Amino acid sequence: MDLSLTSPGFAIIDVIDRVPHLVATSTVQTDSGEPQALRYEIIEAHALLFFRQHQPDSTITREIWPPARNFAQNDKVHGAWSAVDRALSRLGLEVTENLSPQTVKKAVTGNGRAEKKEVAEAVRKWLRLSPDYKFRAGYDDSDACAVCLAYLIRENLIDKIPEVAAA
Repeated sequence: MDLSLTSPGFAIIDVIDRVPHLVATSTVQTDSGEPQALRYEIIEAHALLFFRQHQPDSTITREIWPPARNFAQNDKVHGAWSAVDRALSRLGLEVTENLSPQTVKKAVTGNGRAEKKEVAEAVRKWLRLSPDYKFRAGYDDSDACAVCLAYLIRENLIDKIPEVAAA
């Protein structure tokens, strides 16, 4: 998961014979004009429906938010985390892994400072998607895939793609 108050991203990736396969992605856009509490409710409802439909049976990983000096930003991200945690809890699930943005980018692209377009390109390669596979605006679904892939790479559960491993 790549969580935010504006557009959290979710992804499910399955591994078959050490090859990752995209099962599903999803994002939900919240409206900045609505009360923050309502936005959290929308995220929680979306997460509940997404995880209820896909029933992950393994690790649930999220990208952590490096603390910012801006308390309001920290509050918004942690509120989104809490909303998703409530949804997962109702299904008997919980986040089991947390990865930093730099860890995710480094594992997936070879560059801990990669831009969103570079991450999306690497995700397409790892998942063997066509080069013109479209991720949503903002790349929140691509980022969620990258979080999943980074965990799978770290745990040596998938084979490296030569093009990406050389980066």
